[in-house]
Amino acid sequence: AFAASEFQAVQFMPAVIFPQLLLCGLFTPRDNMHPALEAISDVLPMSYAVDGMNEVLRHTDVTAAFVRDALIVAGCALLVLALGAATLKRRTA
Repeated sequence: AFAASEFQAVQFMPAVIFPQLLLCGLFTPRDNMHPALEAISDVLPMSYAVDGMNEVLRHTDVTAAFVRDALIVAGCALLVLALGAATLKRRTA
């Protein structure tokens, strides 16, 4: 496992969240980023969450772009949950 305890997992959170926060397009448009940073941003789930929220702000109806962004975020969440469950140590009574 990457973290031996819940406390260690919480300590790793800033290392995961902070780069996503900087590269997700919340502070500057992703189109204005250096191509290398934009490529990294394209694989981060928070970028799709921000894009989905922007779709909600711009359109009153559900768009294909919003559905795509929501499915990517949900898929990433399920993937992280599955990886977490797979790395947990099983304890029996």
